[in-house]
Amino acid sequence: MIRIVIVEEMGLLRGALRAVLSSEEDLDVVADLHEPAELVTTVRRRRPDVVVVDMELPGADMLDVLAQLGTEAPGSAVLALATQLSPEALQRAIRSGARGFVDKNLPPAELARLVRAVAFGERVFDPVAAAAALNPPESPLTNRELEVLRVAAEGLPLKEIARRLFLAHGTVRNHLSVIMRKTGTRNRLEAVRQAQRAGWI
Repeated sequence: MIRIVIVEEMGLLRGALRAVLSSEEDLDVVADLHEPAELVTTVRRRRPDVVVVDMELPGADMLDVLAQLGTEAPGSAVLALATQLSPEALQRAIRSGARGFVDKNLPPAELARLVRAVAFGERVFDPVAAAAALNPPESPLTNRELEVLRVAAEGLPLKEIARRLFLAHGTVRNHLSVIMRKTGTRNRLEAVRQAQRAGWI
């Protein structure tokens, strides 16, 4: 019997996931959570073979949550679900130690198959996101501009970005202006999101 823990904020979807997986003779949902706060404790107590988790839970850094899970409960395989199957999201899932990263809207029978696959040690990744991650579009930005954008992604003010990179305040402002022009974005938040989706940062 494959033991499963589900982490999904939306009650209706969480219930549907539980119903689909529990209907399989070899699958047993031992817990379902609406937020990740109790995930590590629950996994330690219930010792599931697979954790099915929504990577887009609001108010949670799932990268940190799953990294902690990998450290404290390495025996549980993680199957990450998402609606935004971008190269950046795939890379985050892989960095967190997830064994699978797939579309949240996949058919029920396919979900059960993928749960079994990760339980038995296979890796399953959405093929479109994986192809995009392996072959990202070429960045129009220079190495220095990418460096500025990486630090800007932390949400720091211009002066702090300048201090971190040992640049003048005006130089950072100029770099950000060039970045927005090259990427066709209106502000640095849009530029950061576009660069993350494309796998440049």
